[in-house]
Amino acid sequence: MQSTRSRRKVAPAAADSGDSGDKLEQLLLSSAICNGEDLGPFVRKAFTSGRPETFLHHLRNFARSKESEIEEVCKAHYQDFILAVDDLRSLLSDVDSLKSSLYDSNSRLQSVAGPLLSSLDSFVEAQNVSKNVDFALKSVTSCIKLMELCSRANHHLSNGSFYMALKCLDSIENEFLDKTPSSTLKRMLERKIPEIRSYIERKISKEFGDWLVEIRVVSRNLGQLAIGQASAARQREEDLRIKQRQAEEQSRLSLRDCVYALEEDDDEGGLGGVENDGYSNGNSGLLGFDLTPLYRAYHIHQTLGLEDRFKQYYFENRKLQLTSDFQVSSMTPFLESHQTFFAQIAGFFIVEDRVLRTGGGLISKIEVENLWETAVSKMCSVLEDQFSRMQTANHLLLIKDYVSLLGVTLRRYGYPVDALLDVLSKHRDKYHELLLSDCRKQIAEALAADKFEQMLMKKEYEYSMNVLSFQLQTSDIIPAFPYIAPFSSTVPDCCRIVRSFIEDSVSFMSYGGQLDFYDVVKKYLDRLLSEVLDGALLKLISSSVHGVSQAMQVAANMAVLERACDFFFRHAAQLSGIPLRMAERGRRQFPLNKARDAAEEMLSGMLKTKVDGFMTLIENVNWMTDEPSQGGNEYVNEVIIYLETLVSTAQQILPPQVLKRVLQDVLSHISEKIVGSLLGDSVKRFNVNAIMGIDVDIRLLESFADNLAPLFSEGDANQLKNALAESRQLINLLLSNHPENFLNPVIRERSYNCLDYRKVVTISEKLRDPSDRLFGTFGSRGAKQNTKKKSLDALIKRLKDVN
Repeated sequence: MQSTRSRRKVAPAAADSGDSGDKLEQLLLSSAICNGEDLGPFVRKAFTSGRPETFLHHLRNFARSKESEIEEVCKAHYQDFILAVDDLRSLLSDVDSLKSSLYDSNSRLQSVAGPLLSSLDSFVEAQNVSKNVDFALKSVTSCIKLMELCSRANHHLSNGSFYMALKCLDSIENEFLDKTPSSTLKRMLERKIPEIRSYIERKISKEFGDWLVEIRVVSRNLGQLAIGQASAARQREEDLRIKQRQAEEQSRLSLRDCVYALEEDDDEGGLGGVENDGYSNGNSGLLGFDLTPLYRAYHIHQTLGLEDRFKQYYFENRKLQLTSDFQVSSMTPFLESHQTFFAQIAGFFIVEDRVLRTGGGLISKIEVENLWETAVSKMCSVLEDQFSRMQTANHLLLIKDYVSLLGVTLRRYGYPVDALLDVLSKHRDKYHELLLSDCRKQIAEALAADKFEQMLMKKEYEYSMNVLSFQLQTSDIIPAFPYIAPFSSTVPDCCRIVRSFIEDSVSFMSYGGQLDFYDVVKKYLDRLLSEVLDGALLKLISSSVHGVSQAMQVAANMAVLERACDFFFRHAAQLSGIPLRMAERGRRQFPLNKARDAAEEMLSGMLKTKVDGFMTLIENVNWMTDEPSQGGNEYVNEVIIYLETLVSTAQQILPPQVLKRVLQDVLSHISEKIVGSLLGDSVKRFNVNAIMGIDVDIRLLESFADNLAPLFSEGDANQLKNALAESRQLINLLLSNHPENFLNPVIRERSYNCLDYRKVVTISEKLRDPSDRLFGTFGSRGAKQNTKKKSLDALIKRLKDVN
């Protein structure tokens, strides 16, 4: 059968200008139909123009023209169609045979497949039952596993194992909830799982809240324990320093090398060490606090996906607790509550240090530093306020010591404490002013209680406590007991006060961030000695000393205190940790020199008053005697007896140097009194015999000074004799054969350097004799005698000219 001829587009023929419009429309319509174009425009045009019949006519004409074409095509394919029909008729018999064969085959197939189909239906039914059973088994197994997880979750909940319960809930949600065949069970789980999580969150939050309450008490105990351990460590260091000072002192005293070793205790890792705690509990038996509830709550919140919220909650609550710890009770004195106050803060930051190191990011280092800065600022403010109110040095020292221990404790955990130490240093002057005020009162009480009697010590421990402990001994030999000390009880009392001042001062300056503080301690020690003690002694000397014995005792006390002052500065140097040679190198003059000079001056004044009583007997001297006195005048004998009695008593308590200075002052006063008597108006004239008697008196006084040589060195004995130099030189001049030598500068400087030429003139003019026997002692009235008189007259004249 031939294929149908393909259509082709027919271009409209060009119409002649003379064709009518109907024929043009016919051609256009035919062309559009042949080309398969849309006939809508033609239809609209026909109806618009009101000529649809014309349009139908054109369509019929086009149809008739196509029928002829169809007929031509059919004629062209007719032969092929006939041949095809013949072929089909020839196949009809084959089709009939095939049909009968298929019918037979189908009959046989139906007879054979019938039982097989029934078996197949049974198999399909059994297979469906098997699938249902398998599905049921899987569902039951899944439900069993689900129920086991639910049971396990309930068991963990009842045992408080919230983390394991949450893991069970996660397994239920992730593995079973969407696959649960039971819609009822699924709805129940969807409702209960959030409730269980909410329950766990409430329970763990309650445990965390209980821990927050408990940790406050634990922090206070922990802070006290940590500061106590720091105090014990400091005490061990002090013991080692004491051993070292003892060894150095032994080495210094024995003048040989002293080998010693300091035993160092093993560092205790308790509070200062970095503990390698397990993350699971984070506790420490030594520290006595348990972080398990905290880490448990943190871990549970991490599991619940609430990690950030819990971190914020923890930080805010701890910040509130710290703010609460800053409250200082106005009902309790700060002196009683300061240990609890600082221990609470110390414990807080010890706990936070542990949480920072073992908490797995629960709190950041920046947050801890911010909390510490807040705490330091508040503690500094509290200290400033409390220190400004304190008026007792001991109270300020107690708080300072505890704050310094707090600083030592927290520095071991890496917290900067310089700001706290700066506050302590800032109040250094106030503390020492209060300490000086306290010592001023104590010294005044000690001096007021003094009976000006030598101290009696019956036992060796008394000697050790009152003498050896202040290095007041003059010999290393322990005396026999009972022992009468050369000083009164006020000396060891004052020494104890000064030593306590030194120790308190060093205690305040120690552990305050300043390593070399000896100069500061020395400055305040100088003030204590030169202002407080020296002033109190001056007041005592001026108001409470009556009688020579009391004045002598005070002078003896001053001599002992001079040795004690050396001990004070050595003791301050030792406690300050500097070598003794440096302290001795910077030693200044005796700080109690005003009181010492006043005591010696008072003793000398009283002795001079006594001597003046005996010196009034000089009025009984016969200045115009015919024979010189051989055994000394009455006044000098009385004076010597008194001085000998005085020395026998004074040498028991007064050091040689003090006794020498006092006697030198008294002898100088006696010399002045002798010269004053010759110079005074009571003596109008005198002769050589009287001068020779005065010469005997001076010789007796010089002999008294020579007899004291065993008590003093040779130089000191000569100084005692030199105290009589003015009277001795005057008598030597009056008895000289060549008095004009006084005018010779060399001889005058060597032999008469203590004489005032005006006194020489006045006294020399009184040297007269009514019988004109001015130098009768040396012979008759010969020329020699006139020469001496002329020489003396020439001397007087020359001196008057000079004047």
